[in-house]
Amino acid sequence: MSESTWTVAEPRKLTFDAPVTSLNVRIVNGTVNVVGTDEASARLEVSDVTGPPLIVTQRDGTLTVAYEDLPWNGFLTWLDRKSARRSAVVSLSVPAGSAVEVGVIGAGAVVSGIQGRTELRGITGDTTLVGLSGVVRAETVAGSLEAQAVTGALHFQSVSGDLTVVEGAGTSVRAESVSGHMVLDLDTSPKPTDIRLTTVSGEIAIRLPHPADAKVEANTASGAVSNAFEDLRVGGQWGAKKITGTLGAGTGKLRATTVSGSIALLRRPPAEDAPHAAEPTGKVL
Repeated sequence: MSESTWTVAEPRKLTFDAPVTSLNVRIVNGTVNVVGTDEASARLEVSDVTGPPLIVTQRDGTLTVAYEDLPWNGFLTWLDRKSARRSAVVSLSVPAGSAVEVGVIGAGAVVSGIQGRTELRGITGDTTLVGLSGVVRAETVAGSLEAQAVTGALHFQSVSGDLTVVEGAGTSVRAESVSGHMVLDLDTSPKPTDIRLTTVSGEIAIRLPHPADAKVEANTASGAVSNAFEDLRVGGQWGAKKITGTLGAGTGKLRATTVSGSIALLRRPPAEDAPHAAEPTGKVL
């Protein structure tokens, strides 16, 4: 068992020749950028650090970049009144197959090109995920998440953070929020998908491929609904409203539930159509 440790209190670059199979980053304020590459080695650049130094540790294939007093367990309950006095700007490149864990408090994060499992924990600060193919789990308090061209299963849980999925091609999306909005643009043909969204007061908008393939059940207790698919039925005029039915063979599943938010099901134009072709306007109830 070998371990190497560096204390980074000022801008610095490090290259790690020993194999890296997992990464754990935990920062307060600032920015973290993680990129998956085809190279076997990992590299770190800290371009700015204010307040306590970052502790960099490499042990048995795991690379950790974090504050000494900020553990991964209990991350979302961490509170330090001096947190406003610390900040770091961190960029990392690791082998694409690595498992990645990122924790941010008041910091922005971008993770791209990772094929292994990705786990995110955040209190505040927005995160962007680009081109990930492994399973993604994200848990935030108020931070929003944007996922672009993510092909792995996506699990998102937040109190007030928004979820935006662009060119979503994963086989599974599970999302829960209290007041966060959810906007999904899915391009999953011909794969069946399992989409399950739940929010209390947030709005839900889903754009499905055409033709789509899913059994649909969308409910709102008091919000408006909009439906662009002729094969789906809209029930209820006052109070609770529901969109149900089957698109295509119905091998996939789409379930969306909100208490007071609105629900909109939109239709993507066929792939061969011009990009400016708009989906049909649905009936709003």
